[in-house]
Amino acid sequence: MRVTITGGTGFIGSRLALRCLAAGQEVTVLGQENTPAEAANRRLLEAQGARVLCGSVTDAARVAEAVRGAACVYHLAAAQHEAHAPQAHFWQVNVEGTRTVLEASLRAGVGRLVHGSTIGVYGSARQGALDETSPLQPDNVYGVTKLEGERLVLSYCDRLPVVVIRIAETYGPGDRRLLKLFKAIDKGVFCFFGKGDNLHHPIYIDDLLAGLRRAAEVAPACGEVFVLAGKEWLTTRQMVQCIADVLGKPVPRWHLPLWVGNAMAWLGESVMGRVGIKPVIHRRRLDFFKKSFVFSLQKANEVLGFFPQWDVKAGMQQTAQWYRERGEL
Repeated sequence: MRVTITGGTGFIGSRLALRCLAAGQEVTVLGQENTPAEAANRRLLEAQGARVLCGSVTDAARVAEAVRGAACVYHLAAAQHEAHAPQAHFWQVNVEGTRTVLEASLRAGVGRLVHGSTIGVYGSARQGALDETSPLQPDNVYGVTKLEGERLVLSYCDRLPVVVIRIAETYGPGDRRLLKLFKAIDKGVFCFFGKGDNLHHPIYIDDLLAGLRRAAEVAPACGEVFVLAGKEWLTTRQMVQCIADVLGKPVPRWHLPLWVGNAMAWLGESVMGRVGIKPVIHRRRLDFFKKSFVFSLQKANEVLGFFPQWDVKAGMQQTAQWYRERGEL
């Protein structure tokens, strides 16, 4: 079986590619090398036998080349963490890029397209467990454009077998997004903004990969939307405590009011963002201290047969070990 993965040099895409290769599938990756991590992932994938094409999902010719002959396309490419980028960039990648992938997959006769979306489509903190029918209220350009991408994907379901996956916070070996958090706790310089009582429902990378592959295989999944999250949820304070325990460090004691963080983010985005420099603290980063999510996995359980296996402590231990093996902690 031949599969194509867009965004395949990123964290999730590269780990999915490795999993598919291990299962004996032929893998084509479409990705970019905008960071040292993406360059390292490209070298790793090529060494394992993947075909890697460098390019953007906004490049129709490159996308057509990537999906040619694929039985399944995992569309994971997205504009996500570019806090300094103009809003037009998010629309170009997350909506028009998705349209390009859909059209190319349709012409190529792809058997299924699994679209990676985000829990960001739900917006801000809310009470109770959210599911696939909960109101969608994205509150930043990333969430807005990912929701528009979802709608675009589902509009093709009468012509192309599609599945939409809303991915929760993902961590594990290969993830460099949480490296800053691990380093700050390890060095004793981590600071809470606010009380730290907001809830997270993260998913370990191995559980997510299992869910994505089930979405590509299970017939009743076509035309449906699923939330994939982990085995348990916890507060920001509990997550920091867990990481501190794994690292053998004391729990950080530094606290600042949330309004201070908001002011710092506004200042960073206003000054640094205007000259194309990514600010150290920005509004999206403060979501870690503000947004509160718990999800129901009932639909994923019943339709996909998805049951996450990893608890947070075990997942954080594996993540810390991966960082240490590479000398990053």
